[in-house]
Amino acid sequence: MLPAGEPKFRRRPGDRPAEILAAALEVFAERGFHSARLEEVAKRAGVSKGALYLYFETKADLFRAVVRDAISPNIERIKAMAEAQVSFEPAVRIGLVMLASRVVTDRRVSGVVKLVIAESRTHPELAAIWHETVVEPGIGLMSRLIAEAQVRGEVREGDPRLFAFGLMGPMVLSMVWRETFEPVGAQPIDVVKLAEQHLDTVLQGMRP
Repeated sequence: MLPAGEPKFRRRPGDRPAEILAAALEVFAERGFHSARLEEVAKRAGVSKGALYLYFETKADLFRAVVRDAISPNIERIKAMAEAQVSFEPAVRIGLVMLASRVVTDRRVSGVVKLVIAESRTHPELAAIWHETVVEPGIGLMSRLIAEAQVRGEVREGDPRLFAFGLMGPMVLSMVWRETFEPVGAQPIDVVKLAEQHLDTVLQGMRP
């Protein structure tokens, strides 16, 4: 039994942040950062705007939490599975295909990528959040796997970070393609097949 005057939303305090983040991901992907309204996020999450502010003080705080909730767990799963492999090529194949199937194909995520690209000049904090939470961990993981493979003689000489950019580039392009060109009639891309074919090509060129 709630004490008199106790807010209704506190009945499930553990659920509320997840509900808010799920609603915010949809709103950011649909509206963009500037046009997203916290009132709409609260409405979709089934909470009051005041309740939302108990968890997130600003829209930037909410965006940071959305990125961490939607992307970071997938990066951690990819990291764990890739590091469980003994050799480089299986690790990269597992990691990139998982990224393609779990993250890149999620239209809410590609909508947020479009948001970051479109609005980072007026809201540089968005680019900073995305870089800190998604880009650097992903590129850092791939660069480290490549550097370790070079020591073992599995990958030829070259800058590991630049190799990593070469591996990841089509994933970013596919999200831009989906959000920019598919709406005007461009042929859709099968991102998982793109990742697999790209790996066949690039890994052959990275071998000693």
